[in-house]
Amino acid sequence: MCLPLAVIPAMQHSKNIAEGATATLALTNRTGSWQPQDTEVLVTDRKLNGTAWFVQDARKIDRLLVCAKKGTGHSLYWVASDAPGISVHADRIVDLTRDQAHVEFLDVEAEEVCEDGLKALEQAFPAIWTMLAADVIGAAEWQLQTTTEYARTRTQFERPIGFFHAVKHPLVDVMIQIDEAKSLVYNAACAIDHEPRRAAEYAHMAKASASETAAFASSRSVHFHGGIGYTWECFVQLYFKRQKHSQLLWGDAAWHRARLADIVLGEIGLN
Repeated sequence: MCLPLAVIPAMQHSKNIAEGATATLALTNRTGSWQPQDTEVLVTDRKLNGTAWFVQDARKIDRLLVCAKKGTGHSLYWVASDAPGISVHADRIVDLTRDQAHVEFLDVEAEEVCEDGLKALEQAFPAIWTMLAADVIGAAEWQLQTTTEYARTRTQFERPIGFFHAVKHPLVDVMIQIDEAKSLVYNAACAIDHEPRRAAEYAHMAKASASETAAFASSRSVHFHGGIGYTWECFVQLYFKRQKHSQLLWGDAAWHRARLADIVLGEIGLN
């Protein structure tokens, strides 16, 4: 997922992106932790060393915004994707609409753009989670509409398959799930501008619901298309794979609910 402008903490770098440059975040460790403080990248004398894992669109972007450990803190560093010392190793993933890789840094010179990287990312994450949740809901809408149309035209036992309760009722459940997640996405998006103190709380709710929607809409769309839903010729399989990636990207439903519990109930010690 390419970087939204809200993540870039310096105006000159936002200007570069607005003029056509693209960027992505590099902060995840090898275990897939979405907590930036768990990064494996270290900085010494303004040089980056280590590996950032699960970097989205790593071979499609111009720059990387890297979260690196600096002493006892964490800073953000701006670096060109083709800078000397950077090695990009593509991951084999099921989602063919995305490009994921792990990126190695070996004495890579980088520009520090934010000394308190954790605070900057904390402010930016609600927008990232909300944008990804919106992507999921848009894809789920397509899955619902496409599957509903197929249920109207595909016949079995001399009737459209949508006639049967075993098909129509689950499709209604998909619609209800989409509406729930969509409402939470709208609320999270509004909070970024109007309730910034609750933006993280609402974004956690939106992404948790969206992750469940991704799984449910995908399973029903493929199931009700029957054998053709698994074929290369049918776009349903492309949406299924993207949704499964989005379901886990930047945290699945369980992860976001655990973070939400930390906000509402206080730290509960879950990783």
